[in-house]
Amino acid sequence: MGYLVKEVSSALRAAMEEVLRPLGMNITHYSCLELLAQRPGLSNSDLARGTFVTRQSMNVLLQTLERDGEVVRDAVPTSGKALPTELTPRGRERLAAATAAVRGVELRMLADIDDPDRQTVFLALRRMARALREPRRATDASPER
Repeated sequence: MGYLVKEVSSALRAAMEEVLRPLGMNITHYSCLELLAQRPGLSNSDLARGTFVTRQSMNVLLQTLERDGEVVRDAVPTSGKALPTELTPRGRERLAAATAAVRGVELRMLADIDDPDRQTVFLALRRMARALREPRRATDASPER
């Protein structure tokens, strides 16, 4: 099961990169814009966690997005060291184009799965992720013999 999930993940990533490349984006770039659309004001650390990259990598990306006019960050931290980040109108336009491209990949991935099965798969994947994030129980630590 784990190998199949990894295979799907790899195929999805490759297909997404393929449609994002002509837009001058990669998955991390797209994911960052998507997170900011959903939750404006996220910090570098929040965005790094949400896109599965290091804070250093996210900082480099944010500097590029800021230079290209896709995001704005406060010059002075509002609290602590965090610089809240928000999308600009240009960032929203770029996100809309990327979202349409990524949605096409998702539709292709789900084309042969009917609605009831889609719901079943969605719930199963969500349960798997939740189970792996929960602390292990003592009974989980030793394999059954």
